[in-house]
Amino acid sequence: MLFLDNILSKIIIYFVEEAEPNGVLEVRRVFMIYASDFSKGRKIMYKNDPYEIVDFQHSLRGRGRGKVWAKMKNLRTGNVLEETFSSEDKFEEPDMESKNMQYLYEEADFYVFMDSETYEQHRFDKKSIGDRRWFLKEGETYHIILFEGNPLNIELPASFVLKVTETEPAVKGDTVSNVTKKATLETGLVVKVPLFIEAGEMVKVDTRTLEYISRA
Repeated sequence: MLFLDNILSKIIIYFVEEAEPNGVLEVRRVFMIYASDFSKGRKIMYKNDPYEIVDFQHSLRGRGRGKVWAKMKNLRTGNVLEETFSSEDKFEEPDMESKNMQYLYEEADFYVFMDSETYEQHRFDKKSIGDRRWFLKEGETYHIILFEGNPLNIELPASFVLKVTETEPAVKGDTVSNVTKKATLETGLVVKVPLFIEAGEMVKVDTRTLEYISRA
């Protein structure tokens, strides 16, 4: 059984389910979002996957009806797609939350994290982590996005500080400012750095481009 309500242009569906085994009725609220209410950063369910609205544009048609073009990022795979919807199309709001978790260790095909509050351990499939693996440091705390109670994504800052573990020594007397060399960082990531950077130094790396920014 379900009930409908309208609040601030959102449709709220109340699902009434019978809980087992005590027969107590449990009410679960699901928020439905109109395409006309899209905004950058808003999250929706589409084809059984959670998406984030990256960009959007409205176009009006006759009798007040319109179309909404949207660029959306799949929060599970990272893939970006473009779709056009009717302004009256409705989408479920995904069941997502953010938690602080400590990265513990690598285990076979998984990275293991621990919830900082409950101490419950969660496993991330290595394939789902992608390039974010270059910023995993044991003992470091990260913001983890959970979808329906399961780890979905790792929120990283725009830059991350890592230690240089190996690089060629600086060449004395070389003053060319745009010349670079390769440096291996503590997580195994290899980046190009200026000639004056030496092993043991801390550097800032862009988490989106995996490029050196500056000394830390």
